[in-house]
Amino acid sequence: MHSSDRPDAIAALVGRDRALIWAGIATMTGLAWLYLVSLSRQMSGMEGDGGMANMPGMSPVLTPWTVTDGVLTTTMWAVMMVGMMLPAAAPMILLFAAVNRKRRAQGGIAVPTGIFVLGYLTVWVGFSIVAALAQWGLHAAALLSPAMAARSPIIGGALLIAAGVYQLTPLKNTCLAHCRSPLRFLLAEWRDGEWGAYTMGLWHGAYCLGCCWVLMGLLFVAGVMNLLWVAAITVFVLVEKVAPAGVLVGRVASAGLILAGVMMVGRAANIVGVQ
Repeated sequence: MHSSDRPDAIAALVGRDRALIWAGIATMTGLAWLYLVSLSRQMSGMEGDGGMANMPGMSPVLTPWTVTDGVLTTTMWAVMMVGMMLPAAAPMILLFAAVNRKRRAQGGIAVPTGIFVLGYLTVWVGFSIVAALAQWGLHAAALLSPAMAARSPIIGGALLIAAGVYQLTPLKNTCLAHCRSPLRFLLAEWRDGEWGAYTMGLWHGAYCLGCCWVLMGLLFVAGVMNLLWVAAITVFVLVEKVAPAGVLVGRVASAGLILAGVMMVGRAANIVGVQ
């Protein structure tokens, strides 16, 4: 190969690698959303024939969960987290792959990008276990509707207020800053080797969890399987993390969430007072 051809070959290789990573992210996200749409349609079809009673957390009668219910609910949450969080992690994943590509070209040790992604998703699987336990607790206390939304508007309002207030906390701001600055994260947290890549994925996942965990509680406001609500939260997370005005959008959303929560709690208190 002539020296003049080498830059073109390198550019082609870089473009191919980026295309493969984008394809992987798009495929995983798309499959997650296909699963959620299928599950949502399944649940809608069961509403008329009483089949909802066979789904975890969906029975109108208070029935204890089985181990299978717990596993299925955890799986639902885990797939949902892939569909919601993986697109927002794309800039970090692409930068990690670019750094490894450069290290490989310089004769250094590079690791598959998938190991970093595995570490990132491990954190969200852990969160999914906690979320499933929370759903089980609400179900056991008869606080969930058949649509897996909080029956009490006071609980729903409190979740909205909590999410709005959390948007303004130092912890939220610190975690969001790391999520919005992939280069800063890599410079501070870089580790060599496969275990290092997995650990970096864990750390990045932890920052994303610190940024978004309260927002995920909002799924209990409109219903865990309300896909319009799920999509709205997904878009908000993506904008907050990657858009130039993401921080401002988060502040505006904070005010809106607090106001909506106060109004919901106020209406519930008025209804109770009238009764």
